[in-house]
Amino acid sequence: MITLMPAASSERRLSTAEERRETVLRTALGAFAARGYYGTTTGEVAKSAGISQAYVYRLFPDKEALFLSVVEHCFARIRESLADGVAAAKGSSPEAVLYAMGDAYARLISEENTLLRVQMHAQCAAISEPAVREVVQRGVARTVEYVRGMSDGSEEQVQEFFARGMLCHLVVAVDADAVDAPWAKTLAKGIRHY
Repeated sequence: MITLMPAASSERRLSTAEERRETVLRTALGAFAARGYYGTTTGEVAKSAGISQAYVYRLFPDKEALFLSVVEHCFARIRESLADGVAAAKGSSPEAVLYAMGDAYARLISEENTLLRVQMHAQCAAISEPAVREVVQRGVARTVEYVRGMSDGSEEQVQEFFARGMLCHLVVAVDADAVDAPWAKTLAKGIRHY
């Protein structure tokens, strides 16, 4: 750890490269959530993080690497959330575990809505960006296998879990709960979100 001893009696601790990397990732998460992969520049991320763009490039070789790190961070947070759900499950049946994981995930995207938005932007970018597609595929694969393994659910139950999750994304994205129309009520019926 590097510290400076100012003339006053207090000490000031300098940020390490890892702390700066985490700051850049948190800042980039918000920027990519707001404007997506194509609409966000490393210059904007650097300015928001209070560092130079050159320093961003010391931490991440390019914007793609920064975005991929943000997407991987989102998958890690999702996995943590699902593990919290498993721990909170009121039983060990696939239905109980899947319900608890779904509830934990619904809370996560409500409390950290940037995760939902980055996921949606990543899915869109994955269509035309091979590196993004690979990271999204790996993240989804690990998540599906985690859900399958922890819930011991059937193929149909695991598929339904993810289908409802995607529907939850849509309901939240279009704010279907705020729309008093048959289509919105149809989509939002039975979808948990907070």
